[in-house]
Amino acid sequence: MITKEQADAFGAIETPFYFYDLDLLRETLDRYAALIARYGYNAHYALKANADDRILEIIRDHGLGADCVSGNEVKLAVKSGFDPKKIVYAGVGKSDKEIRTALRAGIFCFNCESVPEIRIINDLAAGMGRTAQISIRVNPDIDAHTHRYISTGLKENKFGISPWAFQDVADLLAQCRNVSFIGLHVHVGSQITEMPVFALTCRRIEELQQWFIDHGIPVRNLNLGGGLGVNYQDPAGEPVARFEDYFDTIHRNLVVRPGQQVHFEPGRALVAQCGHLISRVLYVKAGREKKFAILDAGMNDLVRPALYQAYHAIENLSSSKRKLRYDVVGPVCESSDCWGKNRLLAACTRGDLVAIHSAGAYGQVMAMRYNQRDLAKAVYSDDLKK
Repeated sequence: MITKEQADAFGAIETPFYFYDLDLLRETLDRYAALIARYGYNAHYALKANADDRILEIIRDHGLGADCVSGNEVKLAVKSGFDPKKIVYAGVGKSDKEIRTALRAGIFCFNCESVPEIRIINDLAAGMGRTAQISIRVNPDIDAHTHRYISTGLKENKFGISPWAFQDVADLLAQCRNVSFIGLHVHVGSQITEMPVFALTCRRIEELQQWFIDHGIPVRNLNLGGGLGVNYQDPAGEPVARFEDYFDTIHRNLVVRPGQQVHFEPGRALVAQCGHLISRVLYVKAGREKKFAILDAGMNDLVRPALYQAYHAIENLSSSKRKLRYDVVGPVCESSDCWGKNRLLAACTRGDLVAIHSAGAYGQVMAMRYNQRDLAKAVYSDDLKK
């Protein structure tokens, strides 16, 4: 995935840094946009996955809208040139300030996650002389078979409105004059690689929308969220997510009524594989039972392994020597600052460049300055060509 020429250029750059392969990003977006057009769907990129300026510019230029989960993400989407009429705003805890920000921006839709939220949006919109379009995020009680921290569609999760509250929603909508109900939204989790989960989601949303239709409430939009996973085990073998299988599954299982629009909120599937965290070996520490390769990149740069016990492929870019087993760790003063245990890498020596792959999603955007460490900067493949 990283060429020899690129790796050679890395030698002059201070580590750690994020490297973005913009050619792969464009190829990924080209495939995704072609399928969206084929099926007549709409897409809103989830800024929470990666909010880098260059990344956002390329995604915007491919015609996608934006999916935001904070007022500041709404501001960033507008600043980055995304059409406000293509911006959707989700989140279980939207503050009054954030709601007003989105109302002033004139966004397409609020994805509402509780009955009280609908009431507050209505009141704030009334105070501003506006009407807010809303979708109801429903909780379908579906097990996405993913890590519990990124599962969002079970009844035990904090997200969405359960079917038992639909009558309360309908009663409130009848009272509100400054919100306009336009559809349903569902998102069952992240890093989903089993297509039957999406098929089940389609069948479940049909059951849920039928309740509203039966009660005389038209459903003009169906938003299936995101969640499509990527291949963290073999990123070189599968650099682009399984978009064809995904959309074929949706097309075969989703009931779309005349005049309805279908929306998606892709994030990880678009950007994960184009990003790599590049680090250097600081020390090789030999113990009696194992070897440690200690890198200058830590959990503050990419928190997924510490937070989710997530797997990322690791590659020694500087060596083709015989492979040895290492516990690959970072410099942060936490035992959880570990990139992988018992990993097979080309023999490491001090100064070797190491790539932690599939780091384009939930990497740089989640970075922090724990231990007062510097934030890793971004380097782009386009710039290395100059």
